[in-house]
Amino acid sequence: MAKKNRVKKSPRILIVDDDCDVLVLFSKWLKAENFDVVAVESGKDALAQISIARPDLVVTDLIMDEMDGMALLSEIHRQNPLLPVIMLSGQAKIPDAVKATHLGSSAFLTKPIEKEELVIEIRKYLHLSNNDEANDVQRFGEAIIHRSSKMAELLEQGKAVADGDITVFISGETGTGKEVLAKAIHEASARKDQPFIGVNCGAIPDQLLESELFGHEKGAFTGALSHHEGLFKAADGGTLFLDEIGDMPLDLQVKLLRVLQDFQVRPVGSVRSIPINVRIISATHTNLDRAVKAGNFRADLYYRLNVVPLEIPSLAERPEDIELLLEHYLEKFALKKGETKKVFSPDALNYLMTASWPGNIRQLINVVDLCATLNKTSVIPLSMAQRALGNDESDVKTLKEAKHIFERDYLISVLQLTKGQVASSARMAGRNRTEFYKLLNAHNLDPSDFRVIVEDEKK
Repeated sequence: MAKKNRVKKSPRILIVDDDCDVLVLFSKWLKAENFDVVAVESGKDALAQISIARPDLVVTDLIMDEMDGMALLSEIHRQNPLLPVIMLSGQAKIPDAVKATHLGSSAFLTKPIEKEELVIEIRKYLHLSNNDEANDVQRFGEAIIHRSSKMAELLEQGKAVADGDITVFISGETGTGKEVLAKAIHEASARKDQPFIGVNCGAIPDQLLESELFGHEKGAFTGALSHHEGLFKAADGGTLFLDEIGDMPLDLQVKLLRVLQDFQVRPVGSVRSIPINVRIISATHTNLDRAVKAGNFRADLYYRLNVVPLEIPSLAERPEDIELLLEHYLEKFALKKGETKKVFSPDALNYLMTASWPGNIRQLINVVDLCATLNKTSVIPLSMAQRALGNDESDVKTLKEAKHIFERDYLISVLQLTKGQVASSARMAGRNRTEFYKLLNAHNLDPSDFRVIVEDEKK
């Protein structure tokens, strides 16, 4: 039976513009280049066609009645964060271009536009002129060791969003390598020669985090002995990675949202704002959907950060990668120490491949280092692997967890000393009553419980 020749499907382009003449002209240009074209006159119609026609790329005008290009772009990327969108405007302003690229626009072009320029941009973002696309995906994230399909799919998504300024949100358990993925995205972007700066929002005390991010002027507060530019300014032109964004206090979330809207920062103690050009990649191991519902994280900031969500699977979800990772880190350890590479015995390898790895890659690295350091022979036995995994410090609490426990214990001590009197407790803790009540609510503590205890003791 003869095989049927499969006809290669032409890429489908959705054009959105409330000017009929523009629709006719662009349709004519793109059809001549063998594109399949769908043209609509409004953002509302465009959203309907995305579900029906499933375009490979969208070209939209910025200034339109009812739903403008920015609103359309936000809605498109809420539904399909990987769909390329080219924004056009005859009244282009730099802030519009910056905002569009961070919201997910692949390109921001000005009208009038020549046919060649439009076609080149479309082909660029559909990868039609790139014969090395498969190699590009393979090269992307070389530091992320994997053979699993889950990780391959994640890296394909990371590569797809790297070339641009679209805001990326990475979720995953502690130790899965969120910063490694963020660096890979930065290094595959046009910003690769500019700074990549990471900051753990949960590791910096709340009162210092604003200064670290936005900077401060000399004398802005006690201890501010000199001007400090802050991490946003330090990352100007590059990428700022905000790790554990879920730990950021609510009052600072408001200020971060303003920065993401205006792309300007105002240092603590300053009366003027400074323009910044920074790509934002954020990450967390916590469930921000739940945090938003609980009122602990602002919904508007979450939507601004969560333009393209990427979720890193846990090590338990990618067991086929464990052997490869063990081999890689044994080799890395040997090179670092200038020693012959050690290997795990078959039963030790089987034991490690079936372990649950709650600490993920970070825990695996600790186990490899401990085994390679303590074992004096070239073959690491099962007993050593069991010892390393059993003694691994993955159960050591994170800074956030330790801080939570200390804060709760402190509040209990203060309430016991004041016999549940909130005014006295707040004064002792150096907080006002409102702040103190918030702390009590965060730890599910009721002052009346401590008053009852005192009354019972009197009886």
